[in-house]
Amino acid sequence: MNIIRLYPPANQVRGEVLARYSQVQTSAVSDSQERVSGAVGISPVGNCLASLGGRSMAGTALTVRTRAGDNLAVHQALELARPGDVLVIDAQGEVTNAILGELMTYYAASRGVVGIVVDGAIRDRDDISAGPIPVFSRGVSHMGPYKSGPGAIHTGVTIGGSVVHDGDLVVGDGDGVVFVSADRIETVLDSAEAIMASELKQREAIARGEWDRSWVPGAVSLVHVEQEAYSA
Repeated sequence: MNIIRLYPPANQVRGEVLARYSQVQTSAVSDSQERVSGAVGISPVGNCLASLGGRSMAGTALTVRTRAGDNLAVHQALELARPGDVLVIDAQGEVTNAILGELMTYYAASRGVVGIVVDGAIRDRDDISAGPIPVFSRGVSHMGPYKSGPGAIHTGVTIGGSVVHDGDLVVGDGDGVVFVSADRIETVLDSAEAIMASELKQREAIARGEWDRSWVPGAVSLVHVEQEAYSA
């Protein structure tokens, strides 16, 4: 029998908190966490964010760890998914075999899953791009997955160099995905909203021609260099 280790699930993030996070950008969430909690190299698939209508994807991480190119644990995780979850799949960054495609994405959406993050490959790119929920992946491959296991569900995973625990908050937009640990959700949210408000004021100042750039000269030590003659 193929072994899938199942750990206890974490509590979900409250709906009102997710609604507020859906109004902030991943860059603001990242800046509110010392710029170290994002996944590197994980990008949205095609135009999959269109279904969000300009909002960010926000949900609770349902974590899955599987061996490269195998999706048995992912199938089992789908049977455990709760509305509001984001499937976060550590497939070791391998992009030879796709971990999921169109059918699994649509089934995930039918279970109430609000997004999928795969540190690995997907296939059926065009269908996923036009699908009902956003999907983020490291790559695309037409080659299908194996279903042999092993794997683990509700355990710690690594996504694009970022450690993610079951129950962490996941935010995704056109810049990629960022994670917030359960113990920092409230403080990071307040900070991210303040950053968004500050940036709005700066955009308004730019439009008026009044953006304060007085800090730049003090941050730079200019060394003037005489132009050198070009020689072939």
